Amino acid sequence: MDEDPLPAVTEEFARTLAPDRDEVIEAMDARADREGFPTVGPAVGGWLRLLARAVDAERVFEFGSGFGYSAYWTAPALPEDGEIVLTEIDADELADARENLERGGYADRARFEHGDAIETVADCEGPFDLVLIDNEKDRYRAAFEAVRPTVPEGGVVVADNAIEAGPLDFADVRALLAGEDVDADGASRGVADYLATVRDDPDFETGLLPLGQGVAVSIRVGGE
Repeated sequence: MDEDPLPAVTEEFARTLAPDRDEVIEAMDARADREGFPTVGPAVGGWLRLLARAVDAERVFEFGSGFGYSAYWTAPALPEDGEIVLTEIDADELADARENLERGGYADRARFEHGDAIETVADCEGPFDLVLIDNEKDRYRAAFEAVRPTVPEGGVVVADNAIEAGPLDFADVRALLAGEDVDADGASRGVADYLATVRDDPDFETGLLPLGQGVAVSIRVGGE
């Protein structure tokens, strides 16, 4: 596929509407640019904060938190007694996440869990009003199935990299969702499988936010 499925102008314009970045976010953005570290970026970060406010989120769970970028964007929308659970397999990155949230004054509403996010969520008691799925692409469906019972009606599940990410092939994802048989890699199959799962789940309604690398937003509309 030759044309860019996510034109840069859309991202640039969305950034003009996002909340202002403080010095901590600016430092994290600089690190991401310097190291090529994947983050959701300020446009999507602003949307995560907006979604958290829209659903009056009190508790948030993240599958894959890196050095705390997305958590830092979301944290200001939570009440002082709220909680955001950050998970990260890399201990150094999790330590950096703690430091970043401490610098912003949000560490008191953060819980830092070192290890596999899917294993971690099994030991966490819900509900979680907002969930971010941003772990290995071939495990997106497993992440959703693990956290699904903890999402209340009106809660939101957000999946990053619905269109672009490393080896992900957007054309293959579209073909797989259309039921075509293509020779796709694990990342593409994983994302397509996830999108098909939330699309076909009668208790969720899903839409696509064409920012960053593509964000699938699913809101729980029914079920227990």
